[in-house]
Amino acid sequence: MNDRDLIAKRAARYFKSGDVVNLGIGIPSLCGSYAAPGVLFQSENGFIGIGPKAEGLMVTERYANAGGLNFVPVPGSSAFDVAMSFGIIRSGRLAATVLGALQVSARGDLANWAAPGRAFGMGGAMDLCNGAKKVIVAMELTTKDGAPKIVEACTYPLTAVECVDHIVTERCVIDVTEEGLVLSELRRGHTVAEIQAAVEPVLHVAPDLREMEE
Repeated sequence: MNDRDLIAKRAARYFKSGDVVNLGIGIPSLCGSYAAPGVLFQSENGFIGIGPKAEGLMVTERYANAGGLNFVPVPGSSAFDVAMSFGIIRSGRLAATVLGALQVSARGDLANWAAPGRAFGMGGAMDLCNGAKKVIVAMELTTKDGAPKIVEACTYPLTAVECVDHIVTERCVIDVTEEGLVLSELRRGHTVAEIQAAVEPVLHVAPDLREMEE
């Protein structure tokens, strides 16, 4: 399994049947392929019940998520306007949101919409971080150049403050707690020392550190 799918598969383990979950663009959008039956996916542009990616004759402009990806709706799905969609997000009814990140700080601050010289657009991330019951970051541990993405303090514009609950990467799972960042799962073939060297904050190692499932 490639790294992106491994991250998505692990992040999807936080969902249970009956949850309504929002998935961000990129790696988070892959979580739908690994979620438990009965999990419903929501999109900011006004839909609950997003199914698999539409291909061939199933592609229609009627059904596209906030990232522009065409999908097949599941039975019982519902479409509504953007105002209602953000009303749902802000009401606290979402069990979780899974988002990508450019940086996550030691205290769980999230920066995921702009970097020097490049702005991606915040979209609904600010509302999702404050409205979802759980915020899961799904990302690679470092940048392509090997620079830390988990930092002591974010240097990029913030999306939300102290919002992240879990960080799922291709090498480990890190939980954000009141005591600091806790390394709770480690992928086979990697070491605690390696993970610590790839992040800025000092990590606490969980007493029951587990191996990531693949």
